[in-house]
Amino acid sequence: MKKWSWFVFVAAFLLFFVTPALEHTEGKKDETVIPGVEVFLDEHLDWVKDQRVGLVTNMTGVDRNLDSTADLFYEHEDINMTAMYGPEHGIRGNVEAGEYIESYIDERTGLPVYSLYGPTWKPTEDMLEDVDVLVFDIQDIGSNVYTYIYTLGFVMEAAAEERMPVIVLDRPNAIGGERVEGPLRTADTVSFMGRYLLPVRHGMTAGELAVMWNHEHALGVDLRVAEMKGWERDMHFEDTGLPWVMTSPNIPTPDSATLYTGTILVANSNLSEGLGTTRPFELVGAPWINAEDLTEEMRSRDIPGVQFRPTYYTPMFGVYEGELIGGVQVHIEDEQQIDVVELGLELATAMRDQDPEKYEVNDNYNELIGSTEVRDLLRSGANVEEMKATWEDDLNDWVENVRNQYLLYGPYPEGVNKYERQMVLGILPLDLNLAVGEESPISVHAVDRRGRSFTPHWRLVDWAIDEEVATINRNKITGVGEGVTSASASFLRQETSRDVVVAQNIIENIRFGVQSGYTRVVFDLNKTIRPNIDTGGGEITIEIPYAALGERLVDGEGIITPPDNPILDQVEYGIEDGTFVAKLQTNQEDVKYETPGYSNRIVIDLFH
Repeated sequence: MKKWSWFVFVAAFLLFFVTPALEHTEGKKDETVIPGVEVFLDEHLDWVKDQRVGLVTNMTGVDRNLDSTADLFYEHEDINMTAMYGPEHGIRGNVEAGEYIESYIDERTGLPVYSLYGPTWKPTEDMLEDVDVLVFDIQDIGSNVYTYIYTLGFVMEAAAEERMPVIVLDRPNAIGGERVEGPLRTADTVSFMGRYLLPVRHGMTAGELAVMWNHEHALGVDLRVAEMKGWERDMHFEDTGLPWVMTSPNIPTPDSATLYTGTILVANSNLSEGLGTTRPFELVGAPWINAEDLTEEMRSRDIPGVQFRPTYYTPMFGVYEGELIGGVQVHIEDEQQIDVVELGLELATAMRDQDPEKYEVNDNYNELIGSTEVRDLLRSGANVEEMKATWEDDLNDWVENVRNQYLLYGPYPEGVNKYERQMVLGILPLDLNLAVGEESPISVHAVDRRGRSFTPHWRLVDWAIDEEVATINRNKITGVGEGVTSASASFLRQETSRDVVVAQNIIENIRFGVQSGYTRVVFDLNKTIRPNIDTGGGEITIEIPYAALGERLVDGEGIITPPDNPILDQVEYGIEDGTFVAKLQTNQEDVKYETPGYSNRIVIDLFH
């Protein structure tokens, strides 16, 4: 009888306590976020009706069943996909960071796949020849040094110039959408990022970034975002119920995505961020580091959300390949509490302080963190609080007055509402860099809240500009005096602006670099300039009007011969009637080249 009573008690316990718990667990499993690609296929196919679609994607573009967006589009009877575009690491994710990717024909679909990393970051006119609308579907991880979001920015620039719609199939910010951390990148710390200046941790989705850039940079693109269903700002990737696809070879897990944004800040120095191991960005250290002492120090700093254990590891490739590294492994305890930028800098300063004479930070560290001050503070022995004090005011101002205007998902910060589609104005050209006396066309185009694109008559646009620097007459802007100003346009109570630089075009230096498959020729300038380029007989001629030579170049004219170059014999340069002329003489009759866009540089990539 006692056994039977015990059985009834256990059954009752399972019925009333365990069963509801199981139901709750099963319910959570079913409550997955619906990614933008599925929302688009279910609700927004009319956006691409009778249009030729160009898809910008990679291996992370998948639905909840892990079917790739490329395959879903190619096999869909209502989608006419005619081209694909791949970012860093390629369409399939089989290319290491920084490696050049060639364009090719996809074996599965037979469609051209154009590379948007290496020589060409922005789709060229030829790449867009058979496309009417561009669709972007790539999983980002929330760091301002991760290149995928800038691919989106350059795609939007090309679309603005070609007056082509862009659709973003939105995905979660893998490390959450609430926290914003680190310095707001300055223009003089830009490498790949172009005009898109963000803090280290931006806390936005790709769709939100696209909306912000469309307004803030006067792109004026017909932009549509297929918003996710079920995603909230306080979610990290593990909370979404979505399958994780590693976003690049060294981000294998959501944990590595979370830590990357912080521990990448020990890079650009003689410290190891764990590359070459199975735990990149979780393991950090250096050959001279005592792991036990570092662990004790990191635990004493009481950093919320993480714990540390001593470890020793030997990288299989990269920095310190084959050497024994002492350091720590970072273990995540509570993602919501982690200030990843503070974590990364605490690790860097703790390892610096263990042996200051051995610690070295590279000159290009500012390009990594996006601040002109942090590198020198690291070298001087400053603590993390002193570093944070240099950026907090600018960061808070950007969050309140820029970022928070463009949020698509809640819960929203206090006093902030969801962004609602509105008219967007764009100004072309995207870069207004003139010399005194130089003229350039200028125009405003608009997209109304219904997605209708049009060009207002110049009489309906009110321009405001400092006329001591430049003047605008109808659809033409003219440089008047050297300086920097802003050209502001107003139309139907909407306003936008574009920076204007008027200065003599100065060619400061000419440099070379041999890469795998191509030679890069770089002309360093004092501002961003679009040159005239002509080819013929194995020679490429670059012309820049209103120009002068910088101190590093021979006054008048000169010849530069790169040593042992597989394609470039020499560069002749000089000033002819106020125009800089450079002739790249090659050993190929029909030389192939590309001109990727950089700020304050002209870059010519000559293919071997």
